[in-house]
This record gives sequence, C-alpha cells and structure tokens, in this order.
Amino acid sequence: QVQLVESGGGLVQAGGSLRLSCAASGRTFSNYVMGWFRQAPGKKREFVAAITWNGGRTYYADSVKGRFTISRDNAKNTVYLQMNSLKPEDTAVYYCAQSGNSYCSGAGCGRIWEYNYWGQGTQVTVSS
Repeated sequence: QVQLVESGGGLVQAGGSLRLSCAASGRTFSNYVMGWFRQAPGKKREFVAAITWNGGRTYYADSVKGRFTISRDNAKNTVYLQMNSLKPEDTAVYYCAQSGNSYCSGAGCGRIWEYNYWGQGTQVTVSS
C-alpha cells in the first residue's frame, strides 16, 4: 500500500517562501515520476510541477516557473517543492502524487490520470 504524506504548508505573506515535503512509502520510490498539484476553493485540481525518476528532468506549470523548484531525494523517499516569491493566487491545498511511470515529458507530466497515488494534501495560504 503506497502512502504519501505531505508536510510544510502554512500561512505566509506575499513574497515569502515555503518548502513542502512529501514522504513516500509502500513501493520503490526511485522508480516513479513524482508530481505536485494544487486545488484552490471552487477550482479544479491543477498541475504544479513534476520530476522524473532520477531527478534528471523537471517540469513546471507556467504560473510557477521561475518561482518554484521541485526536487527529490531517493535515499529518503522524499520529494520537495521549494516555493519562493509566493503570491496570494498560490493559495490552495497542495497535493503530492506518484505516477505509474518512470519518465514523462512536457504536457504528459501534468496529466492527472497518469498519477496513481495521492497524499492527503497540505494547505498553503498566502496573505496579501
């Protein structure tokens, strides 16, 4: 049984930073693409960032490119999302997800249906 547990969310002022973590267990973490998604109230869940199995490739939504950085530590079975220059529109519940694939590219990394397992989410609130 795969478990994904997010942490690191909270309340921050605009322009501030947060680092989210997602600890995985249940199957070989290093085999799979990991992604971060977010969902704001009344909106659909949207892609934020993804990283391939060995960290060799990363992909970002245009809205976060240049501000967010995804990384992974396969020895710790953990994926991270460093969020800088946060904006009020970044306010959402952030979800960690694990794909069934080792590799993805371009728009394929953002396809929600490619991700088999999801965490419970962590709230990020950015005040203006």
